[in-house]
Amino acid sequence: MAFLEWGEDARRLVAERPVFDAHADSLQRALDLGHDLGARGPGHLDLERGRQGGLGALVFVSWVDPKFIDAGPHGARDRTRGLLGEFHRLIERHPEAVGFAGNGVAADSLRRSGRVAGIPGIEGGHSIEESLDELEWFFERGVRVMTLVWNNHLSWIRSCQPGAGSHVPEGLSEFGRSVVRRMNRLGMVVDLSHAGERSFYDTLEVATAPVIASHSGCKAICDHQRNLTDDQLRALARQGGVVGIVFCMPFLSRAAGAEDQRLRETPGYKALADPNSTLEFLRQSDYLQLHAAPLEADVVVDHICHAVEVAGIDHVGLGSDYDGIQRTPRGLEGAECYGTLAELLLRRGFSVQDVRKVLGLNMQRVFAAATGPGTRAATQGLVSLSTPPFVSA
Repeated sequence: MAFLEWGEDARRLVAERPVFDAHADSLQRALDLGHDLGARGPGHLDLERGRQGGLGALVFVSWVDPKFIDAGPHGARDRTRGLLGEFHRLIERHPEAVGFAGNGVAADSLRRSGRVAGIPGIEGGHSIEESLDELEWFFERGVRVMTLVWNNHLSWIRSCQPGAGSHVPEGLSEFGRSVVRRMNRLGMVVDLSHAGERSFYDTLEVATAPVIASHSGCKAICDHQRNLTDDQLRALARQGGVVGIVFCMPFLSRAAGAEDQRLRETPGYKALADPNSTLEFLRQSDYLQLHAAPLEADVVVDHICHAVEVAGIDHVGLGSDYDGIQRTPRGLEGAECYGTLAELLLRRGFSVQDVRKVLGLNMQRVFAAATGPGTRAATQGLVSLSTPPFVSA
C-alpha cells in the first residue's frame, strides 16, 4: 500500500486509470509458477492491484534469460513463445479485465471501457534468432514492442554492457538496421533500453517512427551504464520519443544498489537459492524488500523531474520493470501504488495535465504513432490462439 495519503487530485487521477506502464516482467511468474495475473497474488503486479493503482495500459514483456540460447535449437525463440502464450491465456481467462491492444486506437478503447490495454512485448532481440521471418511471426501473434537488445551483445547490435568481442558491431549492423525498418513497417515500437550509446544513435538515425527507452533512468543523477545521458534524452525528444523512468534500485541510486549487493552476500539471501530461477528470484526479492534500508519513492520523482527538465514534459513516462527487479522504492511496492507518483508529482508543482502526461499520455502517444496509419498494426486483428499453437518452453 502507498506510504503516504493521496490527495483528492491524485485520487481523481487514479480513478481515470491513466497509467501506461511500458515495461513489466510478470509473465514469467505465470509461466514458471502458475500465478494467475488476473488475481491478487505474490510479486509486484497483477490486474487487481493494477486496477487499484490506476493502470490503464501495460506492456507485458517476454524476457528470455540468455541461458535459453544454449538450451538447444530455438531455445530463446521457444521460451519467448511460451511467455507470449501466457499473455493470450490471461486475456482468455479475464476478458472483463484485460484485452489485446494491437494499436493505439484499441489501447484507448480498452482503457475507456475499464479494461487494461494489454500489449505484448519482447525484451531482447535474441528471441528472433537473427530472422526477420521470426520477427514477423511474433508480430502476427500480437507483439507490438521489442527491446532491441538486453545485456547480452548480439551479432547485430551492441548493448550498454562491457565485454563485447570483435564480432559485435559498434552499434547497429546492416541487419540491425533492417530489423528497425521492418518494425516500423509492421507497427512495432522500437525500445532502446539496454542499447549501447552508438546503437542508440544508429537506431534514431534509421527509425521513421518515435521510439522509447522503456525502463531507464537519468545518468546525471545516477551514473549507471543502463541510464541515459542528457544528450541521449535530448536526442530521444527530438525524434518524438519517450523515456520510461524505471523503479530499479541500482539505476536510481548507487547507494541503494550497494545496499542490495551487501545483502546478496549474506547467508540468509543465499539460503533462498532454488532450482526454479523464477521462484528463487521472487523469494530473494522479498528478502531484499524486507531487510534492506529503504529508498523513498521521491528518488523516482527526482529522475522524472530531471528528464522533464532536459527532454521536456512531452517525452517522459513510466516503465516500472515490475517483477523484473528485486526491490522497489518505499511507496512503490506494487502496481497498487502508481498513485504515489501522482501525489508526489503534484506536490512538486506539476499540473494535473502534466501528471497525466507522465503517467501515460506520452507513452500512449508514441504507441499510437508507431502502430498507426501506414503500418500493418493499424488494421491487424488478433489471430486465433490455435493457429499455429503456441510452444511451451
